[in-house]
Amino acid sequence: MIRTEEEHLAHIGVVRRSGRYPWGSGGNAPAATRNRDFLQTRKWLQDQGLSQKEIADAFGYTIKELRAHVSIEGEKKKEAEYNQVRLMKEKGMSTSAIGREMGRNESSIRAILARAERDKKDAIQSTASMLRKEVDKKEMVHIGLGVEHQLAVPRNRFETAIEVLKIEGYTTHKLFVPQVNLPDKFTQVLVLAKPGITTEHVKANKGKIKQIQQRSEDYGRSYVDFQPPLSISSRRVDINYKGQGGEKADGAIYVRPGVPDVRIGEKQYGQVRIVVDGTHYLKGMAIYKEDLPPGKDLVFNTKKEDTGRKKDAMKLLEEDPELPFGSIVRQVHDGKGKVDSVMNLVGSPTKEGSGEAGQWDAWSRTLSSQFLSKQKPELAKQQLDITYDRRKRELAEINSLTNPTVKKDLLNKFADSVDAEAVHLAAAAIPRTATKVLIPIPSMKPTEVYAPTFNNGERVVLVRHPHGGTFEIPQLVVNNRNREAKKIIGTAAEQPGHDAIGIHHKVAERLSGADFDGDTVLIIPTRGARIQTSDPLKDLQNFDPMSYRLPKDSPIKRMTSVVKGQEMGNVSNLITDMTLQGASHDEIARAIKHSMVVIDAQNHELNWKLSEKDHGIPGLKEKYQGGPRAGARTFISRAGGEVHLPIRELRPASKGGPVDPVTGKKVWVETGKMKEKRVPRTIDGRKIRVPTGKMVPKTRKYERLAVEDDAYKVFLPNYTPQPIEILYADHSNRLKAMANGARKSALPIKGEKATPSAKKVYAKEVESLNAKLRNAERNAPYERQAQTIASVAVSQRRQANPNIEQAEYKKIKTQELNKARHRTGAHKHRIAITQSEWDAIQAGAMSKTKLEDILKNADTESVKQLAMPKSAKPVLSSGMLRTAKGMADRGFTQAEIADRLGIGLTTLKVGLSE
Repeated sequence: MIRTEEEHLAHIGVVRRSGRYPWGSGGNAPAATRNRDFLQTRKWLQDQGLSQKEIADAFGYTIKELRAHVSIEGEKKKEAEYNQVRLMKEKGMSTSAIGREMGRNESSIRAILARAERDKKDAIQSTASMLRKEVDKKEMVHIGLGVEHQLAVPRNRFETAIEVLKIEGYTTHKLFVPQVNLPDKFTQVLVLAKPGITTEHVKANKGKIKQIQQRSEDYGRSYVDFQPPLSISSRRVDINYKGQGGEKADGAIYVRPGVPDVRIGEKQYGQVRIVVDGTHYLKGMAIYKEDLPPGKDLVFNTKKEDTGRKKDAMKLLEEDPELPFGSIVRQVHDGKGKVDSVMNLVGSPTKEGSGEAGQWDAWSRTLSSQFLSKQKPELAKQQLDITYDRRKRELAEINSLTNPTVKKDLLNKFADSVDAEAVHLAAAAIPRTATKVLIPIPSMKPTEVYAPTFNNGERVVLVRHPHGGTFEIPQLVVNNRNREAKKIIGTAAEQPGHDAIGIHHKVAERLSGADFDGDTVLIIPTRGARIQTSDPLKDLQNFDPMSYRLPKDSPIKRMTSVVKGQEMGNVSNLITDMTLQGASHDEIARAIKHSMVVIDAQNHELNWKLSEKDHGIPGLKEKYQGGPRAGARTFISRAGGEVHLPIRELRPASKGGPVDPVTGKKVWVETGKMKEKRVPRTIDGRKIRVPTGKMVPKTRKYERLAVEDDAYKVFLPNYTPQPIEILYADHSNRLKAMANGARKSALPIKGEKATPSAKKVYAKEVESLNAKLRNAERNAPYERQAQTIASVAVSQRRQANPNIEQAEYKKIKTQELNKARHRTGAHKHRIAITQSEWDAIQAGAMSKTKLEDILKNADTESVKQLAMPKSAKPVLSSGMLRTAKGMADRGFTQAEIADRLGIGLTTLKVGLSE
């Protein structure tokens, strides 16, 4: 049918302003189609004899707007054609074939390809220019695999840009940095540096290697630079000092609601850093609160005394302009990429929700040996048995899987994770245990807690790590009717509000001196849990560590951060050993007082040496550890300690492989690496280590329990262990045996090859999985930088204190790696595999190597659920299903429900989904 002009115009309507079909309502139609429709419609109207004015009126434009729109859509059409030709060429189609496919002559296709080549060159030059600026500013930057994903540019384009800079004299270097958490493994770090910089310089300055903080939205044609944080004037900031109520909410930052440039984000509270006057910053928990003093949009609470200088209560900004707070932050944006709030939420920019309400609820709920070892052995046995039984069920589920590559992968992952549990000795959480962040609520009673995800009136305990004993575990009654808490935190039915609890400041004081700048606790219901608590130690009441403050002109050497870490480890181990061996409350109080001095000694310049003498710490070490300078004595404190051994590696395949086929144990062999022995000497009053000319094996420190096949070898000779220590040693041994069994089962399993026909059938799913893998691999450069930074920091602390305790050295490594990951934003992005993608995997659409890479980055639980044969999937009884749904309605997590019913987590998920 031939349409009249009136019918055609009526259908089009007035573009973007009226009509049944507004312009662009083609939804997900290709841009080229929408552009062509506009241009063709304009041409059709022109052919009908309409003037420019009449055509402009038909589209609802002025003549000037119409011309601009024609130009824009013309460019879009060219861009769409260009992308179509480029993609077809990349698939291997010839120029003539592309022309036939698009209905164009071959010469026009060649012209488009020529433009594509020019565009590629422009993108390479743009990328090279960006790299040049980054290196000139930072001296050395990471360029290893995965960086291209961060930048959102093709790897070959990125590598070509690097070659451009190498021609100009810039240098590349390859380093191998030992992993802090896995000393037998090394992280390869590729570095791009300024001209003239040598590999020796890069090695000596590993900690100065920086990340590229830019990103491209157009595949390398242009880049978006780092946005510096906004600053707030100190005139808008008020300080509540000690004596003014600040000590009752230490670390809390009250925020005036409704002020755009101080908004926290979408939530009610968050852990933040805030720049003040461009020179200092506030560190704490930002909380919306009304009735702030006139003219003040922020009120910072501190236990510091008023010196008359407001900025004495703040911290100086770091020198690094891209890490001004010493840690990675997530900025608050206006939705268009522009920073519009002074709030910088602590956490990775790539992890949505980090630093805000809602993130703490996902933290670990397991019970540490540091906590359980101070409880009755019956409670520890109960939770350790639950841990073991859960692992048995998990192993049975994995053994029922049918895909060989997946089964082998999960068995090996299972073995490694169980090996780690055998060393770290964490136990299953008591049902409904949760991690919560602390918020000050002055109107709460010291016997109460506002905990909206718990039942009003029920009793709970709060546990903070580390803690000295049961006297630092307050037992409280849940009061969810407090009006002030409801207003600040919210209720369980609201978002946010479900991962914070409100307490009186005296409760925080009992929690090992917790404050409100982001400190967290485990909250545990007491019903049926038999958790031991005791009254606060009278000897600790009114003890003020500040009584050990050194005068400003005192010549006594101040405590450094390295010494603080060492001394905190020493006194923590001492308190653990004393508790397990039945020390009196008076003795425990002495050790706790000294720990309180040590923890504040660096920041407040306290005389910790005098505290050590006053509280008789050498005598306590003599009595409970065997000598005034002795170290850890009990199984709990020794298990995580470290031992010197020649550097070792897993046995290579050429010598039999890394696993003993008979026992399933990992087999380690010494590398044979040597070093020149050095001995201490004092020359010209300086202590140095001088070479002897004698070669000795290079050694490394390993966790004591990790290198022992039998946990009982951790015990000191002639030491009589307590029942709780034997309980933990037996638990470690049974986990080690389970891990070895899983590893042995995985050894003979072979993977399957990919099928070309399946790749074609499931091309869409293969591309989706590849895209998800690329996204997951973006974390690799951040992790490499974190390992490099942590390695340097650990080395520096070790050099500053070569006689550091073994247990404390382990804590320093963990601390520095966590800190470095926090700074760099290293965060794992888990791949979520859909059912159709799983069907592709099962059909053989993915190669064995690619599938292994995907499994390394996938969520293990979802993989197990997908892989379990349908006929093997267990079904919950109707009674168990009712119980499960009832517990879910009352706020229990799925892990807690599975524990209560004695079933696997996958079994529960399957049952609830049907």
